[in-house]
Amino acid sequence: MRIHVLGSAAGGGFPQWNCNCPNCDGLRRGTVKARARTQSSIAITGDNTRWLLCNASPDILTQLQRFPELQPARALRDTAITAILLMDAQIDHTTGLYMLREHRERWPLWCTAPVHEDLTRGNPLLNLLGHYCGVDWNTIPIDGQAFTIAAFEGLRFTALPLISNAPPYSPHRDRPVAGDNIGLLIEDANNGKRLFYAPGLGEMEARVWDAMNRADAVLVDGTCWTDTELVDLGASKKTARSMGHLPQQGEGGMLSWLAQLPSSTRRILIHINNTNPILDEDGPQYAELRAAGVEVAYDGMEIIL
Repeated sequence: MRIHVLGSAAGGGFPQWNCNCPNCDGLRRGTVKARARTQSSIAITGDNTRWLLCNASPDILTQLQRFPELQPARALRDTAITAILLMDAQIDHTTGLYMLREHRERWPLWCTAPVHEDLTRGNPLLNLLGHYCGVDWNTIPIDGQAFTIAAFEGLRFTALPLISNAPPYSPHRDRPVAGDNIGLLIEDANNGKRLFYAPGLGEMEARVWDAMNRADAVLVDGTCWTDTELVDLGASKKTARSMGHLPQQGEGGMLSWLAQLPSSTRRILIHINNTNPILDEDGPQYAELRAAGVEVAYDGMEIIL
C-alpha cells in the first residue's frame, strides 16, 4: 500500500490568503522556516496504477499538477483516480469535486449517509454534479464491518465514526450524529500492513484507540497545538475541541496519546492549521515533536506500507 499526501494543511491552506498570523506572515517574508501547504487530501493505491482519492480539496487542481502519476495520459481524457472517498462533508474536503466535473464517467463516490445528506441538502454539491458527470453513491458502513471498493480488491477498509462536528451548514452542527466524520483503518490484504487515517478527531474513544494500536502508521489530526490557539491569537472565538479537533498539547492531547503507541508505529500529524507553531521547523514545538518521534505531514510526502 502506498499513500501520497496531496495536501497537508487545514482549511484555508498555508499561508491562508487573508491571514497575517506569525506563521503566514513569516512564510511570506521568508523569516520563518516553513513549507507552504495545500488543504488536506491523500491518495492511496495498492498497485501504483489505480488510485483512491480520499477527500477532494479545493486545491485539487494544483495537487494534480504536482503529482503526475494521477495523469497517466492513456487517452485524450484520462485520470488514474478510480474512486473518491469522503471522510466528512467539510468545505475543505469536498469543494474539489466541483473541479472534477469534467470526468467522462460518473464518479464512484463513497461516503456515509449523513455526509450524503449534507451534500444533497445543506450544501447540494452532489445535486449540481448531476448536471455534469454525476456520481454513483456507495454508502460507507459505520457498524465496524470491513468493506472493499471495486478496483482496490487488495485493500480492506473499516470506518469508525468519530466524535467531531458537522459543517456549519449541516442540520447536525453542534448536534453530531454517527457518520458525520469518520476515521479509516485501511489494511493491505497482501502483507497485513495497516494505516489509520483521521484528519479530524475531536475525542479519543476506546475503538479509535484500538484501531490506532493495530496500525503500522497513523496519519491523524494535527490541527492545533493548544486548545485555545485561535482564541489566543484573536483569530476565532472557538477552541480546537469545540471545532472537533483534539489539540496536541494539554491533558488528553494528541501527543500524550501518540506517546503510548508501540515504538514501531509511525506517527504523523496532518490537517495542520496555519496558526499551529509546529509549522515553524526552527521552533521549539517542531523540535519537541521530532524528539518524540512524531512527524509533520507535508505536501508530496509518501508513506509506503
